[in-house]
Amino acid sequence: MCNMVFDRFPNADLVAGVATAGIAWGAMIADMLKIPFIYVRAKPKEHGLGNQIEGFFEEGQQVVVVEDLISTGKSSLDVIEVLKFSGLQIAGLVSIFTYGFSVAEEAFAKAGVNFASLTDYQSLIEVAIEKGILSANDEAMLLNWKKNPSEWKGVL
Repeated sequence: MCNMVFDRFPNADLVAGVATAGIAWGAMIADMLKIPFIYVRAKPKEHGLGNQIEGFFEEGQQVVVVEDLISTGKSSLDVIEVLKFSGLQIAGLVSIFTYGFSVAEEAFAKAGVNFASLTDYQSLIEVAIEKGILSANDEAMLLNWKKNPSEWKGVL
């Protein structure tokens, strides 16, 4: 993931982890690349300073957002809006996994946010078949689920 950030977003000034699963990954990336780290909550804290963003940053800095999972992209884009509102420039977003739903790809494109993932749903299925965990029938069913997961009625 460090290589992905370094290669795709070389102008990043800092890394922002999305609370909570993106925090550890983001901190590791920032440490390895020797750039500052911040993290972003879904909403401001209800006590203390009430921060939504923790860590030091300066207006205009380029930030790479680190997320664990992208499904629809909504929560990631919500965090990106918080960062933009705080005066940061979005270099892009990296995630561990994406389902590759068209709704997410369209949302990121509309927001003008470049993103990359270490792996995706199709790769997961391919490896599971290769290792004998899934059959060809399972693959067809899982690919059918991906077409419209919110209305899928199949059985695993």
